[in-house]
Amino acid sequence: MRQYKNKNEINHDLKRLSLERQIAWEEIKGLKEGFKESIRPHNWVEPILTTAKRYGIQFLLSWLLKKKR
Repeated sequence: MRQYKNKNEINHDLKRLSLERQIAWEEIKGLKEGFKESIRPHNWVEPILTTAKRYGIQFLLSWLLKKKR
């Protein structure tokens, strides 16, 4: 535990802790917004389409090769 010599030291630490708390709060809000953005539907469409294209092309090629035999 810290020992304070005068009221100015106490006020200085209180001000610093208050600013650190405000910074942490803003960081949390930024994380929240980032998370909200990452779960939006438009962010899911591209990976789904990419996967569908990849497996769709594989399926189509295998189907065409089986049909030619």
